Amino acid sequence: MHNKPEQDFLIIKGARQNNLQNIDLIIPHNKLTVITGISGSGKSSLAFDTIYAEGQWRFIECMSSYARVFIEKLPRPDVDLIDNLRPTIALEQRNPVKGSRATVGTHTEIYDYLRIIFSKIAKPICPKCNLEIKEWNPSKIAQELLEKYSGKRAFIVFESEEPSEKLIQLGFSRVLTYENSNAVVKELSEFKEKEKLVIADRLRIGDISRVNDSVEIAFKMGNVKVYIVEDNILLNFPAEPVCQICGIKTPESSPMLFSFNHPQGACPECKGFGYILKYDESFIIPDKELSLSEGAIEIWERPSLRWWKQQLLKGAKLSGINVNIPYKKLPEEHKKLIFTGNQYFYGINDFLEELERKRYKVHVRVFLSKIRKPSLCPLCKGKRLRQEALMFKINGLDIGDLNFMSVKELQKWIDSLKLSEEQAKIAEEPLKQISEKLSFLQRVGLGYLTLDRQIKTLSGGEYQRLNISNQLANKLTATLYVLDEPTVGLHPRDTDRIVKVMKELTDYGNTVVVVEHDRDVIKQADWIVELGPGGGISGGRIIYSGEMKNFLQMNTPTSNYLKEKNEHSVSKPSRIYKEFITLKNARGHNLKNITVHFPMNALTVVTGISGSGKSSLVVDTFYRAVANQLGMSNEEPLPYDEIEGVKNIKTIKLIDQSPIGKTPKSMPVTYLGLYGKIRDIFAAQKDAKVRGLSAGAFSVNSPEGQCPTCKGEGFIRVQMYFFEDLFLPCEDCEGKRFKKEVLEVKYKDKNIHEVLSMSFDEAYDFFYDEFALREKINIVRELGLGYLRLGQPATTLSGGEAQRIKICEEILNSVTAKKSNLKGFIYILDEPTVGLHYEDVKKFLNIVKKLIDKSATVIIIEHNLQVIAEAQWIIDLGPEGGDEGGYLVYEGNLLDFLKINKSYTAKYLKEYLKS
Repeated sequence: MHNKPEQDFLIIKGARQNNLQNIDLIIPHNKLTVITGISGSGKSSLAFDTIYAEGQWRFIECMSSYARVFIEKLPRPDVDLIDNLRPTIALEQRNPVKGSRATVGTHTEIYDYLRIIFSKIAKPICPKCNLEIKEWNPSKIAQELLEKYSGKRAFIVFESEEPSEKLIQLGFSRVLTYENSNAVVKELSEFKEKEKLVIADRLRIGDISRVNDSVEIAFKMGNVKVYIVEDNILLNFPAEPVCQICGIKTPESSPMLFSFNHPQGACPECKGFGYILKYDESFIIPDKELSLSEGAIEIWERPSLRWWKQQLLKGAKLSGINVNIPYKKLPEEHKKLIFTGNQYFYGINDFLEELERKRYKVHVRVFLSKIRKPSLCPLCKGKRLRQEALMFKINGLDIGDLNFMSVKELQKWIDSLKLSEEQAKIAEEPLKQISEKLSFLQRVGLGYLTLDRQIKTLSGGEYQRLNISNQLANKLTATLYVLDEPTVGLHPRDTDRIVKVMKELTDYGNTVVVVEHDRDVIKQADWIVELGPGGGISGGRIIYSGEMKNFLQMNTPTSNYLKEKNEHSVSKPSRIYKEFITLKNARGHNLKNITVHFPMNALTVVTGISGSGKSSLVVDTFYRAVANQLGMSNEEPLPYDEIEGVKNIKTIKLIDQSPIGKTPKSMPVTYLGLYGKIRDIFAAQKDAKVRGLSAGAFSVNSPEGQCPTCKGEGFIRVQMYFFEDLFLPCEDCEGKRFKKEVLEVKYKDKNIHEVLSMSFDEAYDFFYDEFALREKINIVRELGLGYLRLGQPATTLSGGEAQRIKICEEILNSVTAKKSNLKGFIYILDEPTVGLHYEDVKKFLNIVKKLIDKSATVIIIEHNLQVIAEAQWIIDLGPEGGDEGGYLVYEGNLLDFLKINKSYTAKYLKEYLKS
């Protein structure tokens, strides 16, 4: 297959991690290799759990035992040999950042370079007088005098409180004083006052050397002042930078002064977060239709807090407050009194103050967090810095103003920057570094991100591309990069950019291994590894490994997908929609006051360039607005004017990629509500009845049946401190999680542990006689998740898998409730095709059609052209991202959408339909 020496390849032999079937393969160095295949075929097991895990393990082994304590550990993969492995860096989709202090600016180090620039060349501007506050030295004072007062007579003086005798000994003999607003020269020996203006020299401004010498003598003695005789003015040149009009002082400029993560620079009000948490009346009193007696103050409806409600009702009557009318009808002064309290009762503010004193308790902090919302800091206005730092400006802008800019806007500002020759020389290297990083961010399609955007708010795809841009800037060589679907969340227009960036990494002499389903990325790969043929235990085998040119001659799911001619035909819409949910004048984030219509009982796809405002429109505005009106959520939507048609909605559900559980005991079978039926089947067995075991005994969460040693975990964690923690199979249950007597109960020769170890595909055949259970399991299989194990820990599921399980749950709920009609049900899906192969997308679309057939309304945020091509209604935002986005480019049917020339999505969709 190849004639290159072995050292040009990464060699893997006997890989058995997860579902990998003892595979051998080679991957060429300095090339772009794509690992692809059906969902669950073992792509991540090979790329991350084998290749990257081995690289990480070797790196950690090189460190001291002390250093290993502070590093996240990965277990060594199950593989016989990995040879020619380079230093490995994984750029995953998962965004691990939870804190609010990390921003795009700090993560990319752009903000750090800005801090250096501001500390060196920014000029302090008085916030009151709007005048530059200069920091004087002898040469600057002399230059100022020569430029503005050349040829005029002047007295060079300095302020002093030294005794006259000492000053006379130093050679000074006269002082300058004022009598009736006129300057008068007196002998120092005759001047009795403590504070005095001592004359250092009397001269005509002209000779630069004499002016400079005189000023330098005065500068050493105290604050320099210069009296210009002809103008009768006294000029002040303080040694410290102080406004000459109002006396405001500026602090010493340093990079720390401009850091919102350091006490020296952080705003004292918000501590550098840019916002403060305030108690929100809408959270404390969510339903203003209720009266005080009916429980309008929801937080006091808990049994433990009833006393607060009772004392309020009693005191309110004595205060003349009507406790039986809706809260919203109460006079404003009565509403205010309910919060402040009086001599008859304690108000809500008193209650909150009481809680604040108990903030050391975790449950109190959790409770308080639910009734507060972030509000813009009134002191720094979201700039995060103290006022002294914001005094420093370059070309009229402070560093907070630059932090609000998008990547694209900051590049324009830098290009238009006008600096003096000296300033340009000082800022040359930092500006060069910033421009380079900004360029890389734009190349990976992130030009719309603002520097102050919190990292925790980025999607997995955005976070990964941010890290790719960082790696480009680092310009490492001889490194192995492992990437996880870098095109996730990226519009087809920007996919080519990512491929070029990955190719550039290989041009530096790096090896790039990427898990990917996107056909454009696969087509441009140098080397293809396809796993399969199925998912789960049916996968984990090498279907193809070799160069791209030979791949298209193969008969595999992915090669067939690349060769397949698209036979999708777009016909005239068969329906005219009459029922709409209309969102009027949405203007949050970058949305440009747009009015959008969502038809009922239709598949609506919201698309557009990355950063065009899709999530802002659908999730942050539409979903929250509807959920609020239905009383399902208290989350405040982004600004909008009105929403019409809510009366037609019964419920609205956002199905995102958040985990279905946070512990290993959370499993797909429990989340989907199938575990109860399986436990009932085991509890009905003769052996279970003989042993007196109820259905609860077959649950890993029940003390009745779980192994008492490992508490149903299946393993015991042994902390090794300086070594990697060990997870040893529980000796009592041998990792099976249940008591011995529970495991002795069998159904069709399988115990509960063996059943939970089955995939959904296997379980379909196993429970063939249980019609209701079998049909529910089949829904999971139809969505392409048949490879998942019933008892697979929720913590091991990808975001896409978690999202599709939630979709399964919704369908199962409708089946269980025997709802043949889902009219009024709205389901919102955010990029549900993440991690899905072409064949699996087909299965997903079939499930969506089932929901539509039941009269449900489905709204999908998506870039995948395969999904967009099936849309019944399209909402396209753009035309660009960031400030250039947020406009409604198009809404309507698919056929008319293809005629829109100004839409990037329409352009690429036309090409897709013709391919």
